[in-house]
Amino acid sequence: MCTGLIINNGDLYFGRNLDYDFSYGEKIVITPRNYKFNYRYLESDSSHYAIIGVATIIDNYPLYYDGVNEKGLCIAGLNFVSNTKYQKFDPKKVNIASFEIIPLLLSKCQNIKEVKKLINKINVTLDGFNESFKPAELHYLISDKSQSIVLEIRKDGIKLFNNKFGVLTNNPPFEIQSFNVNNYVSLSRKDPKNFFSHKINFNRYSRGMGAIGLPGDLSSESRFIKILFTKLNAIKFENEEENVNQFFHVLLSVEQQKGVCEVKPNEFEFTIYSNCYNASKGKMYYKTYSNSQINVIDMFKENLNTDYLIIYNLLNKENFYCQN
Repeated sequence: MCTGLIINNGDLYFGRNLDYDFSYGEKIVITPRNYKFNYRYLESDSSHYAIIGVATIIDNYPLYYDGVNEKGLCIAGLNFVSNTKYQKFDPKKVNIASFEIIPLLLSKCQNIKEVKKLINKINVTLDGFNESFKPAELHYLISDKSQSIVLEIRKDGIKLFNNKFGVLTNNPPFEIQSFNVNNYVSLSRKDPKNFFSHKINFNRYSRGMGAIGLPGDLSSESRFIKILFTKLNAIKFENEEENVNQFFHVLLSVEQQKGVCEVKPNEFEFTIYSNCYNASKGKMYYKTYSNSQINVIDMFKENLNTDYLIIYNLLNKENFYCQN
């Protein structure tokens, strides 16, 4: 399970919660412009846009979960189990494996217009990375500074949806999630008015009663509504520190704590990390389940004209600052 979020406030802020029951040893990975991407069916590419993101490294290859390129294009892959359908090799299409979607789009495209043009040509094949890493069933939140889309690879073909909400979770398909928003038209951040009956005097005994009915469970439909309501009502600020801090507060509205979502006996899904890219500046802010401090890496402080991956470990140890 995962939740993706976009907030455009002068700069483009893009990020996600990654929720799962175990870690694949993910790292922060900067792929410079001359790193050689070896594709299954396409020619190798060692001249492309630089990328920063979170990935698992296998055989010196970055299996990206999410990322942003130097042009400000952002992508995150989120679980879409049982609705994703990959295809056999098609000689009439540009064939790519599913694990190549994020690196291909980020290395070749600088905006959504170019993403759409490339996606119209591709066929996503059944190839896994290796025997241990089978094809992941995902759909994708993609954004540049002007627009956001959702990419779903389904039984009835590749689907692209304009995403006016700027959020994404998991199942059901995006058009169903979008329609479900209509069920919450009565929610408000303000105190509720009495539309029930003027024959009854209601006691508004608590603040926040305008949002009664806002979901609080961890299902993907509920998280979609919860983070959308939180995002649309959250205050925007005028400086980087407050914007990033607010972004994480919005993400934390749907954070999963260890113990509340059991997937197997005594095994629990939890929010492994939360991140926030300032796509306009090439920065990635993040925190992990074990380290609530916001940390940051700036891709433009690195030499992006090299040919080797630049790798940082996620800082997972909590630091307590003693004030006395």
